[in-house]
Amino acid sequence: MTSVAAFDPQDLRIRPMHADDLRLVERLSSSAFVDLEARLAPAGQEAPSGRSVQAAQVWIARTARFLDSDPSGCWVAEVGDAVVGFATSFRRETTWFLATYAVATPWQGRGVGKALLDAALQHSRGCVRGMLSASSDPRAARRYKLAGFDLHPQMTLSGTVDRTAVPELRNLRDGTAGDQEWMDSLDRGNRGAGRGRDHEFLRSVHRLRVIDHRTGRGYAYSNLDGVQLLAADNRRTAARLLWDALASVPPGRSTRVAHVTGANQWALETGMEAGLSVRLDGFLGLRGLKPPAPYLHHGALL
Repeated sequence: MTSVAAFDPQDLRIRPMHADDLRLVERLSSSAFVDLEARLAPAGQEAPSGRSVQAAQVWIARTARFLDSDPSGCWVAEVGDAVVGFATSFRRETTWFLATYAVATPWQGRGVGKALLDAALQHSRGCVRGMLSASSDPRAARRYKLAGFDLHPQMTLSGTVDRTAVPELRNLRDGTAGDQEWMDSLDRGNRGAGRGRDHEFLRSVHRLRVIDHRTGRGYAYSNLDGVQLLAADNRRTAARLLWDALASVPPGRSTRVAHVTGANQWALETGMEAGLSVRLDGFLGLRGLKPPAPYLHHGALL
């Protein structure tokens, strides 16, 4: 393998991702995430330890679906015989989404990330909107801005839920495949595209709860780690869905509500009422879209 010190840009090869790459790029993604969190964490704060075995399996299964539905949006970067970065993206209707994007730490700042993003953006041709969720890495933020994305700061709420603050909740039920049509319609209003078969995957790995009532419609996917995705047609419905997800967390267990933009003050209000704390945590990148609300996007499926 070419050493970083001896790297010549002509040694870099950007090629389509293959199924054989999945386990390797998952490890690269997990490692790059841990390294980034360690760099950005305040002094004395312990870095995360990477994904669990189960989370890695979900990550691989989700990325395999991108390879199946959007092979032209999935790329890897090679130097010699080593994969040093990758990007996965997908299109739904007329919106393009960047799902995952990572470069091995020693190879960052050497043009690898730009080449990968340029390749993934080719898959956006003909799309009138774009959406991505970015870390706090300033180099990545600059790259997205130069690519034409408006950057909106995100916040994450975390902590232990104050059980005494949970209000009485009505008109909620478990969601089913029969709800998908109106859920897709809701997403078209929020992000310009329905999810289609992505709902099938989300239902297989997360708990789906919905409100389908004359006062409003909305849905939320969650697991023991917290809310993974939430969309509604009004703030009150969204807040009830969030409360329902928070109430489902086992007593004493820490939870998190990620991807809260300034357009979603209802989520901040709900989280703080529940006793959670807030911190800045990356950016939502948008092209041809206003910040969706009421909406908490999924990290990879947006």
